Formats: sequence, C-alpha cells, structure tokens
Amino acid sequence: MPVSERQIEPPRLGEPYLLTPGPLTTAYSVKEAMLRDWGSWDDDFRAMTLDMRMRLLSLLGKGAEDFDCVPMQGSGSFAVEAMLGTFIPPDGKALVLANGAYGLRSAQTMAYLGRDHILLDKGDYLPPRGEEVAAILHDDPAITHVVAIHCETSSGILNPIDEIARVTQAAGRKLLIDSMSAFGAIDLKVADICYEAMVSSANKCIEGVPGFGFVIARKSALEDARGNCHSLSLDVHAQWAHMNKTGQWRFTPPTHAVAAFLEALHQHEAEGGVAGRGGRYTRNRDVLVEGMRDLGFETLLKDRWLSPIIVTFFCPSDDRFLFDRFYQLMKARGFIIYPGKLTVVDSFRIGCIGQMDENVMRRVVSAAKETLEEMGVASATPPAKALEERAKLAA
Repeated sequence: MPVSERQIEPPRLGEPYLLTPGPLTTAYSVKEAMLRDWGSWDDDFRAMTLDMRMRLLSLLGKGAEDFDCVPMQGSGSFAVEAMLGTFIPPDGKALVLANGAYGLRSAQTMAYLGRDHILLDKGDYLPPRGEEVAAILHDDPAITHVVAIHCETSSGILNPIDEIARVTQAAGRKLLIDSMSAFGAIDLKVADICYEAMVSSANKCIEGVPGFGFVIARKSALEDARGNCHSLSLDVHAQWAHMNKTGQWRFTPPTHAVAAFLEALHQHEAEGGVAGRGGRYTRNRDVLVEGMRDLGFETLLKDRWLSPIIVTFFCPSDDRFLFDRFYQLMKARGFIIYPGKLTVVDSFRIGCIGQMDENVMRRVVSAAKETLEEMGVASATPPAKALEERAKLAA
C-alpha cells in the first residue's frame, strides 16, 4: 500500500472535510501536537524552531545552503506583505503579475506601502507568460523586481513560474514568489528556478494549522534588506537577524501552531516529500474533475492550467441551482466547499489538498450528485455565456 494511502485519516468527532485551499483537514496527530504548552523562550521551543527552519530548507534541494528560512507570525497575507516590504526597497519598482485575487492583493499591498509598481492583469482565465514579462522588463528598465503567484487559488490556475523565472533572471531582475498554496506539493528547487525569495504558510500543502507563514530567501538578499521594511513587526531582516542571534522569535510566537507544523513536516517526509504529496493531490484532482464533468459540471480552466491544489467549476445554468443551498447540502453530507472569486461568471471551488485521498474525492462527487438531485437540478451544465467567455479569453 502506498505511503500516502496509509497516512490518510478520516476527520474525528463528526468534523467535515474542508475542501478549501487552507485551512484544510489535518491529521489527528497534528491536532494532538497542540495539546502541550510550550515556553516561547525555552530551549526546547528554540530547538523546535530551528528544526522547522532546517526541514523547510531541505525541500529546496541542491543549493539550499545559499538560502535561509524566516518564520513570520500571522496569516499568509501578513507574510506576503513582509516579503514585499522587506525585499523591495523604497526606491525599487515591481512588476506584479496577476490573474486573480491574490496577484491583485499583492498590487494593493504595494499601493498601501507606497512602493512604485506596475500591474500585468491577465484576468481570471489566463496565466502571465514569459514573453509578456520579458517585453515589459525590456521596455521599463526601472523595474527591479517581479512578483508572481505560483498557484492562483481564486481560479485554481498553476502559473508557469519556471518560464517567468527564466526571463526575469535573463533581464537581471529579481523574482519574488507567492507560493502560498503550492509550496510542499509543487517543486521550487533553487537549482531549477531562480528566485530571490518565496513565501508560504503553515496551513497549506504541509498540512499544518493557521498561525504563521514563512519566507525563504537568499542569504545575500536578507543581508541587503536591512532598513527596507516599512513595519517593525513585518521586517523579515530583523526577524532573521534576531532569530539567528538568539534562536528566538522577536515577538510572541504561535507555539502550538509550530508544534503542529513540526508533526505535519514529519508526515510530509514520510509521504515522500514534495513528490509524494503532490502526487496524492494530483490524483485527488483527476478523480474530482472526471467525476464532476460526468455530472455535467465544467471547469473554469482547460486541463493544461489546472493545478492540483483547487479547482474552479462554473455554476450550473439551471434556475434551481442556488450556490448557498448547494453549499449547505454539501456541508450536511460532510464536505465544506469554497465560494468562487471570479468577476465575470458565477462559480465555486473545491480544494484537493489536506488529509484526503482519491477515495474521499469519489465521495465528494457522489455527494454532489445527491445534492443536485435533492435540489431538483436536472443538469449541471454551465451557462453558454460562461463557456463563450472562457473560449474568447483563452483564444
């Protein structure tokens, strides 16, 4: 039996599965790790912090010795703002690549920081491509950094980060990656993809719980970032320098979330690391997409761009389909799904990550079928307008 199958635990105490891009369904042992209290300045907790940092760096592969890992308190958006505010200096300029809500949030963050930036907005359907980025960088020599989203979870699109990295490096600029919903399941090996820094979160593909994010950055970039940050608490350089000097976080750490994350990292390693975790998520996606299409649902994205993290489906055109009702009936069957974030058409999302395997995803499809029948929805086919819009933008 594959390791991934042995690792899967059903939710306890009547908990539903969280079919979201994080927070997500965690193993009972991860929850159990939070039952002990830890002293934030104690040697044992400092050792836990160091162990966590080293384990995350090991996921980078060859060349990891040039990088360091800096955990940051707060949600993923806190960590993204910390990365942007620390590594893009006040006199820098960023090209922000957006094809959904999270790229747009990075641009909004840059505006709040008062940092110069331009935005390439590709809408909901399409990824930013290398040739587009190369052209913009050629035409604007003032750009110092490119900001890219690895997996845009508002649509579920997996962006071509490798080609974006190549053209950014060729142009002599620096790449910052928001890999919030991809790191741990999709490779970001530094020998293959050149970037200055990336950011992710505890409650995503490593399958920990919310409470902190982490920035993995080149040591040279961390050294150069001193004095850049707009914020006391979000200064990645200051956190890094303090942590390396004392072994401690500058401000109160989320001790229970760190303990849970360490257990999640052990499980990640036992599953086969990035390849094992990504393989299970890919199987989840394939079973989900095939089953939902058999019911008449259609994905927002063509297969080429579907990530193994989360999938966006068009809402059916049938007047009897009401998303709120669909949501509640799916929840009653043990599955919490996610509303859509598209600006053009109605949609919803189903996550493929967390303590779930393809057998669970078959149950998700069965629950969707039963729910449609209970709602009296004869067909899950989306409106023609939605498919026409997708075809037009993808042309």
